Amino acid sequence: MHKSLSRALMPLLGAGLLSGTALASDAEAPEVYGWVEKTLIDPSWGVEVKAKLDSGALTSSMQAENIEEFERDGEDWVRFEVEVEDEESGEIVSHEFERQLYRDLTVVGAGGRDHRPVVLMTICMGDERFEEQFSLEDRSDMNYPVLLGRRTIQSLGHLDVTETFLQSPSCDDDSTLHRHADKEYEDKIGV
Repeated sequence: MHKSLSRALMPLLGAGLLSGTALASDAEAPEVYGWVEKTLIDPSWGVEVKAKLDSGALTSSMQAENIEEFERDGEDWVRFEVEVEDEESGEIVSHEFERQLYRDLTVVGAGGRDHRPVVLMTICMGDERFEEQFSLEDRSDMNYPVLLGRRTIQSLGHLDVTETFLQSPSCDDDSTLHRHADKEYEDKIGV
């Protein structure tokens, strides 16, 4: 009888240990994002838009119009307008931003060469804020006003290309901020 009890309890004990291991690893697992998520552009503005997570792009891109480069205190700056549909209210909203020019980007594609300014912007994904590089371009004729490239995706967690809207943006001023200056890229990302 002792042998049969032992045979019956061993699988249960093993299952209990495995489930405990799974629970411990779930707590440490990175967030999973779908290929389309909602994000807040500049969380203090609070406008929710759809973002496409695009592993084919290196640099993230954001809807911007009336892009004007200017100089401030000897530094290059960019003034631009973001006009998007707020996913929460359905209203078309716009806001003018001014950011220091981070770098210039040359994109070569089927349409030829395109030069774009790149600035640092903060977005909210899930309950965390991410300061990331965004090239500025008129994306008004595209489905997604924000495209998140590999540099940003690397910071977020894992990408599940079979899912959408796995996370809801819920940031406030106390939410964790991942600063661009603190970021380290994986060698294989294609920097």
